[in-house]
Amino acid sequence: MNKTRLYWILQIVGWSGFALINLMFLSLARGVSGIQVGAYFSLAAVYFLTTHAFRYIINTYGWFNLPISKLIIHALLGLVALSFINTGAQVLINLAFDTLNVNEDLRPLVILVNLFISFLYYSLWSMMYFLFHFLDNYNTTLKYQAKINEIKLNHLRSQLNPHFIFNALNSVRALVNEDPVKAKSAITQLSNILRFSLIMDNKKVISFADEFNTVKDYLNLEKIRFEERLNVSFDVEPEAFKYKIPPMMLQTIVENAIKHGISNLVKGGIVQLKCSVGLSGDLYIQVKNSGQLRNPQSRRKEGGHGINNTVQRLKMIYGSKASFKIYNSGSEFVITEIKIPKHSLTLE
Repeated sequence: MNKTRLYWILQIVGWSGFALINLMFLSLARGVSGIQVGAYFSLAAVYFLTTHAFRYIINTYGWFNLPISKLIIHALLGLVALSFINTGAQVLINLAFDTLNVNEDLRPLVILVNLFISFLYYSLWSMMYFLFHFLDNYNTTLKYQAKINEIKLNHLRSQLNPHFIFNALNSVRALVNEDPVKAKSAITQLSNILRFSLIMDNKKVISFADEFNTVKDYLNLEKIRFEERLNVSFDVEPEAFKYKIPPMMLQTIVENAIKHGISNLVKGGIVQLKCSVGLSGDLYIQVKNSGQLRNPQSRRKEGGHGINNTVQRLKMIYGSKASFKIYNSGSEFVITEIKIPKHSLTLE
């Protein structure tokens, strides 16, 4: 619903309800006359007009842009002024309906009580108005931030696609002259990978099964190129296939293991993929490959933008609930570990 329309509805319903509730309690005590009905609805109209004027002043003079301390001071002064206006209006209403008792209604104590009651009503209205404004702004900020994150994620994905495709094409090119038969098989693997890349292009997360199948196709493609220099093994718990992960995340880690690990070793090495579900329900992914990080202190930079890309996407999608680590294991292996939070079971 439009915010302006909602405001008018709440104003009309709220202050009309104020008059009706007061009349209801009055009827329980001694009955209600037509004059009293007119007087209470006139008072409700005063509240309606003065709160609307207060809202106009707040918006016109940009009170919400003030520091919180100044906003509180302005609001308190405004509430006091409204209370005096309302108390004066009550005297005029009683005078207009010929219900004013000068000796009673103009006593200092009665005036102070009316000021206090008016202040309470205006304070309640102000708290509701300010709370609605701040919640609405907070919600708008969240939507804006979500949109910004979506744009950033799309940009990160657009970086990964050409990065991955060029590497895969290089693998196929190396086989064209050396072994045409294997090159045909490699082209089939590449076709599957490219099809997946196009399908996942606009998705924030995909099923682990789809990502895992693409990783297998990629590793099969690389095994054709590296032959006996590359040994691959998988240890994946069935429960892992129920999770969703960022597209190309696992693919990027495995590709990094090949590019910066296996390809730099004369004898080649291993790439092991393990996936398990922890006691708390989080998904743990571990990629172990032969090789060494040359500088563990700047380990993320060594993997190029692919590693940084992965870290950024994990943070944007899962916040602090996900984690990423890459480190040397002994003198022969590099281990990359990723934790995907439990709620990714249903994340879309």
